[in-house]
Amino acid sequence: MKPVRTFLPVFILFSALLLVSCATEPAPPAFEPEVLPLPSDPANYAPLDGFEAMSIPADNPLTPEKAALGRQLYYDQRLSGDGKLSCYSCHVCENGLTDGRPVAIGAFEKVLTRSSPSMWNIGYHAEFYWDGRATSLEGQALAAWKGGNMGADPDQVVAALNQIEGYKQQFQNVFGSNATAENVAQALASHMRTIISQDTPWDRWQAGEEGAVSDAAKRGWEVFQQANCTNCHSGVLFTDLVYHNVGIGMDDETPDVGRYKVSEADRDMGAFKTPTLRDISQSAPYFHNGSVATLEEAVDLMLAGGIDNPHLDTANLQPTELSDEEKADLLEFLRSLDQPCEPNVPKLPE
Repeated sequence: MKPVRTFLPVFILFSALLLVSCATEPAPPAFEPEVLPLPSDPANYAPLDGFEAMSIPADNPLTPEKAALGRQLYYDQRLSGDGKLSCYSCHVCENGLTDGRPVAIGAFEKVLTRSSPSMWNIGYHAEFYWDGRATSLEGQALAAWKGGNMGADPDQVVAALNQIEGYKQQFQNVFGSNATAENVAQALASHMRTIISQDTPWDRWQAGEEGAVSDAAKRGWEVFQQANCTNCHSGVLFTDLVYHNVGIGMDDETPDVGRYKVSEADRDMGAFKTPTLRDISQSAPYFHNGSVATLEEAVDLMLAGGIDNPHLDTANLQPTELSDEEKADLLEFLRSLDQPCEPNVPKLPE
C-alpha cells in the first residue's frame, strides 16, 4: 500500500496542473473578414461616364462591411440545399460570369429551363431574371436561394449560420441582429452591387487610351452603330434593359413565353431581356436557352433580323448585310468588351 500513498499526491498535483494548463489555453483568434473598399462612393455610385447612378434601396444602404459579408455568403456552398453549390458556381469568371451551360443546373442536379445570365453590372438593373419577374436584387437573391438554383431552406441555413461565430459576429456588427433570411439576401445583394465591369479594352479606349484596342475593333465599333445594334445594346451597359422577341425558341412545341408570363401583354410574347454584351465572347452559349453555340452564329442570327415568328420585334430587328471584313471588325469590337476577371474568393468563417 505504500506505493499508493507515495504516488497519489504526485498524481493529484499533476492532474491539477493539467487542468490549469487546459483552462488557460488561449482561445482561437476571432474571425477577421476581408473588408474591401467599395468601387465608388455609394452616394454617387456611377463609376463611368454614361452610367446613371446606381439605385440603392433606402432600407439596405451599401457599406464595405455589408458587401464583405455578402461576398463570403456568395462564395459559401453551405448556403445551398445540397452543400455543393454557391452563387459563384453559376457565375464564374472564365465564362463571363455565367456557367457556360446551355441551361443552368441547380442544387441536387436539377436541370433548369434557362441559362444563367451574366452578373456584370447587375446592380444597375431594375428587374431581374430573363423575364424580369423579380423587381429588386434582394428579392432575386432570396428567390434564387430557395428556388431551383440553390434549392435551400433559408430557415435551416440561417440556423446553421447563427451557430458559426464568425458569421454571427458579422451579422451583429452589420445588421444589429443574428442572421435572417431577409438580411442574408440584403448582404448578397450588397456584394452583387460591387460586381462592376468598367475596365474593358473598349472602356480604356473611350477614356483616351488609343492603343487599348486594335484598328479593327475601332472600325467594328462604327459598324456596331451603323448596323443599329445600339437599338437594344445601348449605352455603356450595352443593354437597354428591355424585353424583345428575337425568335429564339418560338418554333418549339411549347415555346417559353418569356416576359409574357409576367406582364400578360401580347407585345411581350416570347420576349426576353436584352443581355449585356460586356464579356460577351466569354459567355457562350447564347440567348435564354443557350441554343446558339458561338458568338459568330449569334451575330449572324441578329444580322439576319432574328427568327421569323408572329411576335418578332421588327421595330428593332431588321436584316442587315455586312461584308466579310465588316463582320470580322464587328466581332473584333465585341471581343474588346472582355472584362478582366479573377475569382476573389474570401476566407470563410468555420
